[in-house]
Amino acid sequence: MQTTDQPVADRPNVGASAFWRMFPAGMRRRWWMFRPFDLIARHFPVFKPHRGLLVVRMDGIGDMMLFRQSLDHYADAFGVDKADITVLGCDSWKPIVDKVFVGYRVITIDEHAYARKLMYRFRVNLMVRQLAPETVVCDSYLRRAMMADSLVWGAAAKRTIVSMPYVNETTRSEFTFYLSQTDEIIDTGPYPTHEIIRHFRFVSAVAGKRIEPIPPKIDWPDEKPTNAIEERYAVLNPGSNEPGRRWPFASYVSVAEKLLEMGWKVFVVGTRGERWDAALLDDIAKRPGVTDLTGRTSLVELMGIMKNAGLVISNDTGPAHLSIALGAPTLVIVGGGHFTSFVPYPECVSPGNARFIYETMECYHCFWRCHKRASKHDVFPCVAAIPAGDVWKVCQELIADGTSAETQTAAAG
Repeated sequence: MQTTDQPVADRPNVGASAFWRMFPAGMRRRWWMFRPFDLIARHFPVFKPHRGLLVVRMDGIGDMMLFRQSLDHYADAFGVDKADITVLGCDSWKPIVDKVFVGYRVITIDEHAYARKLMYRFRVNLMVRQLAPETVVCDSYLRRAMMADSLVWGAAAKRTIVSMPYVNETTRSEFTFYLSQTDEIIDTGPYPTHEIIRHFRFVSAVAGKRIEPIPPKIDWPDEKPTNAIEERYAVLNPGSNEPGRRWPFASYVSVAEKLLEMGWKVFVVGTRGERWDAALLDDIAKRPGVTDLTGRTSLVELMGIMKNAGLVISNDTGPAHLSIALGAPTLVIVGGGHFTSFVPYPECVSPGNARFIYETMECYHCFWRCHKRASKHDVFPCVAAIPAGDVWKVCQELIADGTSAETQTAAAG
């Protein structure tokens, strides 16, 4: 179990000479192409006083959810009003920011276009520069320097505070360039410390006091979606943007069949691009009680569906974290790529509605650079090895726990 029992103010130093920062060695060709435009944006004249706090979060929905609870301590830690905090996030979670970030200002961008398209990047950098923040922060650990750290640097704030990122030989030059120009670097712990723990260590270091981490939670409106049903239903999320993390769809089907035998309805969700075993999905979707919603729901609709579900089964992907935060009984199927960095949650921040199942292998912590699969389209062996029978056993436990909770609530009422 990971705890917060390490110093919260460990601040490493990263130095580089002015000459090296002008002509850094080891930088990628794309960095050199972007550099003139990044420099122009950083030094673009701004004629208003610096004010407020800019929080840079260039990550997916799941990562955002693991960070969200720590944000509520930022106002006190940094001595600013909540209304003066701006979160710079990603378009992927734009549809839900009004409900998830109540009271904060949120600006979202297409992080992939920012990393690849010169003029889009330049326009974003100019926009960030015009924000004129007093302080800019970034506490992501597994981040990309040419995205998050570039935005932090481009803001040209009076004060810059970042966490120490994961650095390898490929990214060392880029991170050295950016980190050497920050005011404070906070070490949130060695790999593979869980992200929730990291976020709370970061804000604790800024606040100068220990702030205990808490599980993810979303206060989502308790409104049933238009396609909700009165019977108990389960949500299956068999997709992932990384094909290797997709637990075999045939295994999902075997679990769905058991749910149908119990009289449950089954919703299959995901994006259109995650409809990866279409023939098998089309086959099971023909069965009474199964509804194929892949590519047919918005993110807002998906939130409502998961919140009211009696069970959610998901691969290691963003919706799994959303489901946990919504309070739905959730089982996450976990591989070993960066085991315990994101999932499973540490015991101290794992809510009662969450379960994680995995098959331990000696090659864990491969950072998803798996040498045991034939192609990049194959499922990771550590994911494929998880037995459907074991998953069903955990599902039964979650269903039993949910039934007990409903009975207790009814009795209390």
